[in-house]
Amino acid sequence: VQLQASGGGLVQPGGSLRLSCVVSRSMYAMGWFRQAPGKEREFVAAISRYADVTHYADSVKGRFTVSRVDAKNTVYLQMNNLKEEDTAVYYCATGFQATTLAQGTVDYWGKGTLVTVSS
Repeated sequence: VQLQASGGGLVQPGGSLRLSCVVSRSMYAMGWFRQAPGKEREFVAAISRYADVTHYADSVKGRFTVSRVDAKNTVYLQMNNLKEEDTAVYYCATGFQATTLAQGTVDYWGKGTLVTVSS
């Protein structure tokens, strides 16, 4: 299984970005993690197989939205009102359930895409 993330870049505080991750075949739960410089990788958002369950880290609730389009084997992360502390490499991941994915049980990782929030 291959996961290819894209959409990262440089954005000013308060701005928006949308990350995309194309998966080589249909998977169950999908989601996003991030790793900031000097910090451990952390959970960001997850979405279940039929998009009926979503989970978010407290730090991104109300600002980020995870979604998926199964016809395209793609998961998205819409990031609004970005803050400097959102600067990180973002990784997409797949798992069996959104809940266990949110707890860090990952089946497959993609390569990351860098998001830099700076004025």
